[in-house]
Amino acid sequence: MESKNNNERVLVSFDWAIKRLLRNKGNFNVIEGFLSVLLGRKIKIVNILESESNKEHPEDKSNRVDVLVTDKSGELILIEIQFFMKTDYFQRMLYGVSKTIVEHMFESDEYMKVKKVYSINVVYFDLGYGTDYVYHGKTDFKGLHNNEILQLSDKQRKMFGKIEAGDLYPEYYFLKINNFNDVATTKLDQWIYFLKNDRIKDEFNAPGLRKARDIMDYNRLSPADRADFDYSQKIKSENRSQIATARDEGIAEAEAKAAKIIEEKDKVIEEKNKALEDKDKEIAELKRILNIK
Repeated sequence: MESKNNNERVLVSFDWAIKRLLRNKGNFNVIEGFLSVLLGRKIKIVNILESESNKEHPEDKSNRVDVLVTDKSGELILIEIQFFMKTDYFQRMLYGVSKTIVEHMFESDEYMKVKKVYSINVVYFDLGYGTDYVYHGKTDFKGLHNNEILQLSDKQRKMFGKIEAGDLYPEYYFLKINNFNDVATTKLDQWIYFLKNDRIKDEFNAPGLRKARDIMDYNRLSPADRADFDYSQKIKSENRSQIATARDEGIAEAEAKAAKIIEEKDKVIEEKNKALEDKDKEIAELKRILNIK
């Protein structure tokens, strides 16, 4: 692996680093930096776990990463990195959040113990219509007649540390990495540049990136880590190739079917034209016999 220029250092991919390097408590500040910039507030990680949903799909580990972060406030942050197209991905986001909430509740728990979940989705494919590269979704309770936003009572605000009723509900962040134009004008842009290119420019100063430069440098990996990363890249490349092959075969099959339909349609038209010609000949012969001009 070589750098594109002297201003960038070649790094291992973020998805691989989360699985192999960043779960070490000493490296938490890399993910903390990313989450702090994205969520707009300082995040302090207590623990990084693999989510239960990822454990149920071990064959899918090379295509996606699914980790669960708990911060010092007790809230849950679900990070998913997905490389290949999933048409039902929006429903997958909803399912992942719902399952995370249920998994962190005991049957005897009161509802006030329901955890708030932030769903962070980093995707490398196009989904839906939209040209932005960062989307944020949350629940708002808005009056139908006066458009006011439903607020929590003073007691509820003190109990939950939130202002609006919707603040208690999950929030979703959707990063369409391939939509980013590689022009980094903000600290979040610097992170997205890294997520897209696996490179960090010398002038980048977003929280977490300097640490990432040190621990995710490919040339500094141990032999075991380097072999594991190379293997993961090989599997990812093979998966891309399989998808491209399936797509090309599907296109070829569709084109063949279309050609056959056109051929059959042309044949029907030809037969109809032949029948009309025969009919015209019969009419002409009848006119000749009856001496009709």
